[in-house]
Amino acid sequence: MRSEKPGLHPLIVLLLSPLAGALITLSLAPYNIWPAGILSCALFAYLLSTCNPPRGFWRGWLFGLGLFGTGASWVYVSIHEHGNASVPLALVLTGLFCAGLALLHGTFAWLYIRFIRSLPGGMLIGFPVLWVLFEWLRSWFLTGFPWLYLGYAHVDTAIAGWAPILGIYGLSLICALTGSCLFLAWRSRQAIALVTYAVIVATLWIGGGVLKPIQWVARASEEPLSVAIYQPNIPQQNKWNREYYLPILHQMRGATMPLLGHDIIVWPEAAIPNLYERARPFLDPIAARAREADTTLITGIPNRPEGDERYYNSITALGQGQGSYFKQRLVPFGEYVPLEDYLRGVIEFFNLPMSFQSRGPADQPPLAAGTFRVSPSICYEVVYPDLVAAGAREADLLITISNDSWFGDSIGPLQHLQMAQMRALENGRYMIRGTNNGVSALIDHRGQVIAESEQFVETVLTGKVQAMLGKTPFASFGSVPILSACAISLALMILMYLGFWREP
Repeated sequence: MRSEKPGLHPLIVLLLSPLAGALITLSLAPYNIWPAGILSCALFAYLLSTCNPPRGFWRGWLFGLGLFGTGASWVYVSIHEHGNASVPLALVLTGLFCAGLALLHGTFAWLYIRFIRSLPGGMLIGFPVLWVLFEWLRSWFLTGFPWLYLGYAHVDTAIAGWAPILGIYGLSLICALTGSCLFLAWRSRQAIALVTYAVIVATLWIGGGVLKPIQWVARASEEPLSVAIYQPNIPQQNKWNREYYLPILHQMRGATMPLLGHDIIVWPEAAIPNLYERARPFLDPIAARAREADTTLITGIPNRPEGDERYYNSITALGQGQGSYFKQRLVPFGEYVPLEDYLRGVIEFFNLPMSFQSRGPADQPPLAAGTFRVSPSICYEVVYPDLVAAGAREADLLITISNDSWFGDSIGPLQHLQMAQMRALENGRYMIRGTNNGVSALIDHRGQVIAESEQFVETVLTGKVQAMLGKTPFASFGSVPILSACAISLALMILMYLGFWREP
């Protein structure tokens, strides 16, 4: 194993590793300095280029700490302000959350150095391929945290043209490969190497630019649909307080009546803080008025179906629409409590309202909005690319509702919006995003925001969306092709290294 690179002082490593991780946060919303993510990969490749696996693990952990400490520290708001944990306790829990997630990057670094770095093409191919596989691992391991992916910085750049084909993991692969090429070119500084790496990068980026104008889908109708999103901006501390229940109903009804006549009206996640069956005396008259006006009202509301003892976070279409959807991907601690028998009641954060939810079934049909099919996702679900793609295959529109009040005035809601943009781009579908306090938005089939609300105000956002026909390659196949290609690439590299790949 090669020795530590001369001149790389431990203090430099201590500072550079978390800084490199933090650069990914700068590449994402709301900062949108997209080259920072590529520089992050190049620096990480440099940090792992000579050290041994144990040192690599700690460098990877520090890298992850810099990433999650800057990019996901908004969980502090939920724990402290809404979970009523003291400042010291909230800081400790947030730190444990970020430090725990950072272990994945430490494991990535250890595996890369121990098994991949010395393979043929280990840095050029193995580094970006392993990066993507670890992003995928993070989407499901311990219920998953598919946040802060490299590719999200590129919903507007040239390589966005690859998104309808390869999805978010494909964009992350291109970013990581660009970063590894940047490092290798710097390390080699030989003319032939510089030309080789430049050709690889140029092919990927110019190819994305060529693909970007392609129309993968077509309009389902000549006339667009008119949409009104009501953003009530109800304070989270009032949401589940019984004293505010009737005022909330009055507010929702008063704001909605003038909007009847739009094709679709959207209320946010858990807009009515009561079970659907109990809220029927309030909802049924509004639904009848909506039906008369040829309007579909789509609202988030908790649900416990008749004969079922379980509770669900759901979205329901009323008026001219029909159907309900039960959320499948639940937020740990916010909607259910892991190790409930041990944690429930220990502190108030482990006993939040709505933390008694059950997971909805797979393969639920889309909602109906008049004659159009709408694929729903609730809050956190929109960050799962294959879950959204599965619904988009049978739908003309996408809709996501959320209550980002949990994250206050942090960067979390803006990151959330950027991920919704990527889902629209991947699937070639307009996305309607309704939230309690912003950012509510209308997103076109190319992932561009065409209308958005101001945060932290009660407002109505109106605009037009277009139902779409046809499927992008990603909507048809999801992430399977790109993940399979990554896994096969690693396997071939290992076979070549072991000598099993021989010419006849």
